[in-house]
Formats: sequence, structure tokens, C-alpha cells
Amino acid sequence: MFYLISSALLIRSGLPFLSLYDNAPYMSHQITYDLNEQYECIGVIIMIYVMSDLHGCLEKFLEMIKLIRLSEEDTLYILGDIMDRAPSGPDIILDIAGKDNIISLLGNHDYAAMKMLKTFGMNHYSYAPDILFEPFTCWLKDGGSSSYERFILMKERERAAVLKYIEEMPLYRKVRIGGESFLLSHTVPERNKMDDISLCSRNDFIFGEPQYDVEYFRDMTVITGHTPTGLIDSSFTGRIWKGNGHIAVDCGAVFGKSLGCICLDTGEEFYV
Repeated sequence: MFYLISSALLIRSGLPFLSLYDNAPYMSHQITYDLNEQYECIGVIIMIYVMSDLHGCLEKFLEMIKLIRLSEEDTLYILGDIMDRAPSGPDIILDIAGKDNIISLLGNHDYAAMKMLKTFGMNHYSYAPDILFEPFTCWLKDGGSSSYERFILMKERERAAVLKYIEEMPLYRKVRIGGESFLLSHTVPERNKMDDISLCSRNDFIFGEPQYDVEYFRDMTVITGHTPTGLIDSSFTGRIWKGNGHIAVDCGAVFGKSLGCICLDTGEEFYV
């Protein structure tokens, strides 16, 4: 959630390369809509799981995969911020890149890491304009240093694969399970911006501040990460928070709290 790269700093660069704060509408044809139904296939029940904000916590991620017994028939959504803070973000991405049943949505840390690593992590550091060094330094201080240090040790093809995966992350998914609808995203903007999702900008879905005290939709639950649940309600520190048509799943794993995961089919919560 927290970031040091200010909009004013990036706007001063005047470079389209650093369009983190481009507020142009994110065109609807670029948004992916997904429809899933629970069903039985050869005696196996297909489950859909959601977690968020791994921030490089590889061990907790692998422990959670074992705990939920994720099969190839199940689907796992990761609601962004795989990168930064802890060092194994690039390794997690390489691990899940070839798995069709794991779908990662774009988070602000993923996006910032992708932009910075494209310039400073792909063997052309010396060609970076001087004006980019200040935002680069800010990103390093905001958890990017762990991603950068791991990334530059990777083989070039691995680095390219990490960047390609992040570039292809969608902003949100809509999922329907057993008559219930869910909107999954790293975060969302305030309620009045969500009347027409196609007019929302990229930043709305990676930097937005949800109104957790306001119901957004009568017929759809909004599931987000980005904001640690303890900041929504301190009594839910390290636990998944639910209320007013929202489910918040960032339990603060990288800050020493639990990694949380929820099964959308059953409502069961898992923690490691």
C-alpha cells in the first residue's frame, strides 16, 4: 500500500515511460472478464481461492499452497503486490508464470517494480536519463531494493520473463460462483467512480483508497488487497476483514502478520 514515489516527482520527469500517474481512462476492451462456476469433474470439486500482497514472502506462499491443497483444477487469484519489501518477488513470479490456474492482478508495487527494473535492471543502467534516478532511489527505499538486488542476479531470460509477466497482469477480474458475483482487484477507488468501471484509470485500481464503510454494489462483493486489514479495523490485524459488501485480504504478511487466503466457494479462511 505505502509508497514514497510522489506523483509530483514523476510528473516532473515529463516522460511517458513513467506513466504511473497517468489518469486516462483504462479502456474497457483491455479489461478481462472471467466467469467461473463451481462444478464437479470426475469426482473433484473445483475451488477458487484469493490472496494478496505476498511482497516476496515465498515461504509463506508455498506453505499456503500446501495448506489449501491447490490442485491444477482449482484457481488461485493473487490480488497484486507480489513484488518488493521481501526479496523473493521475482522468484514467486517465475514459479507461477507457467501455471494457468494462478492468475495475478496488477498491484502498485508490481507496476513500479516493472517500470524501474526495465530501465535499471536490464543491463542498460548507464543509458537511463538522469531525471529517473530520483524516482528510482525513492522506489528502492520503499521496498524496491529487495526486488532489485534479487532481479539483477537472475539470468537475462529470467529477468525478461518476470517483466513480461508483470506487463500482462490484468487490473481486475469479475468472477461468478454459485449465483454470487465478485469483483477482484488490488484496490478500487471511491464508490462514485465505480458507476462505470470502464472510465476508471489504471491508478484507480492500483492506488485507489476503497470506502470500506460504503457498499459499492447490491449484487457483487468487492475483494481487495492493498490496505492491511489492521488499518481498516485494528481488531482484524492479521485476519481477513468482511463488511459492507467488501472482503479485504491483505493481512500484512510481510510485516510479520499472517498470509490470509479465502475460498470463494465455501467462505473458508486459511492462515499461515
